[in-house]
Amino acid sequence: MITSHSEYGQIKSILLKSATNAFESQEKADGEWRDLNYLEKIDYDHSKKEYRTFKEIISAEGAQILNLPKADTTIDSIYCRDASIATDFGMIICNMGKGARSTEPLAQKVFFESKGIPVLGTIESPGTLEGGDMCWLDEKTLAVGLTYRTNQSGISQLKSLLEPNGIEVLVVDLPHYKGKDDVFHLMSVISPIDKDLAVIYSPLMPIGFREALLNRGFSFVECPAEEFESMGCNVLALAQRKVLVVSGNPRTASLLQAKGCEVIVYEGEEISQKGCGGPTCLTRPINREI
Repeated sequence: MITSHSEYGQIKSILLKSATNAFESQEKADGEWRDLNYLEKIDYDHSKKEYRTFKEIISAEGAQILNLPKADTTIDSIYCRDASIATDFGMIICNMGKGARSTEPLAQKVFFESKGIPVLGTIESPGTLEGGDMCWLDEKTLAVGLTYRTNQSGISQLKSLLEPNGIEVLVVDLPHYKGKDDVFHLMSVISPIDKDLAVIYSPLMPIGFREALLNRGFSFVECPAEEFESMGCNVLALAQRKVLVVSGNPRTASLLQAKGCEVIVYEGEEISQKGCGGPTCLTRPINREI
């Protein structure tokens, strides 16, 4: 199976893990949500309904959907972007900075190998690397957040895998924000939705990185401050300027439409808002076509 790196091309194949396979039961969700820093208790039955609609939206785009099975993982595994990275040269298996999620990368690696999906390499301890900290800016440039979830050792290992293939790894040093226990990735503040357009949240974006984007020809959709916590900046491009946004972000949706984007909104109280994981977090695109 072909793998490729892009944040905005038409999705041709994509990895998902359903609420049924991630949450598994009301009892499992009840036992884990506090320790994993969810905002509220999950309603398991409602989460399945939300996820069914979410999956139908992606399926309607014609993408091949690869469904991760149940495994020895927490409810956080619904946010399947974090355990791997897609590249033109195969998948890179991450090593989670959040210790409770440590079993997810191996579960994904086993799945990829069972489907004949090539694996380029694996990040090993003491390196940590999470997919939410990776953002492809173009075919030759990967921006990587230096965060509490992705450390210098992980970034060094990533460079050793990508630089021989002609990829520039641009390191972005992110702020402390809410601290080690909060989920704050590079893609919390940027979502590319075309080759020259990205949704960003400027107040938490390093000046040097913002300037680098402008120098590369990017223009911005600025996520309003009141919609940052509701993940207005977490936008999944289904194709160029065709985007998926979690409900509760009407100003962001209007700003996207003003830029000529087609905006699809899904209800995500259970699968997104409570776990602070928007549509990019819920998906690991494997292959995109530009």
